[in-house]
Amino acid sequence: MSDELGKALDLITEIPDFPEPGVLFRDLTPLFGDPDAFRHVIDALGEAVGENVDRLAAVEARGFVLAAALGYARGLGVALVRKPGKLPNVAGRVDYALEYGTATLELPLGSVHAGERVAIVDDVLATGGTVAATAELVTSAGAEVTGVTVVLELADLGGRARLGSVPVHALRTV
Repeated sequence: MSDELGKALDLITEIPDFPEPGVLFRDLTPLFGDPDAFRHVIDALGEAVGENVDRLAAVEARGFVLAAALGYARGLGVALVRKPGKLPNVAGRVDYALEYGTATLELPLGSVHAGERVAIVDDVLATGGTVAATAELVTSAGAEVTGVTVVLELADLGGRARLGSVPVHALRTV
């Protein structure tokens, strides 16, 4: 890891007891607000995603920020995986467990096509529920998940194990 990338990742802050007591929230907002840090992170994510990708799948909400910049830099389209009730046409819907509750994700109709190679991009891999749900949505559309790329992996929460053989690339693991 380059010194510049390490300094960028050091901007991630920890907020205890958010969104509920006992949860340690990792906030990437300071990283997003620093243009040099953000550039180093996007460049590193691009290297991690690799070359054999047709599309990115971004998880709401911070995954949108990362995948939009990465998609622009790499010339890739981005499928925006959304929380329920925000899409007029839904291709698929998956319920999943979070570190601190349950949630649902939906894939927009026509945003992923059969036969495509799709990399999932998100900010943090915790329990793996969100990323596993996104992978299920992508594969149900007939596409192949080539890997998962995140800025931060919280190893103690075991998210990587929920993804089976899908390669996971984290810029930092804590």
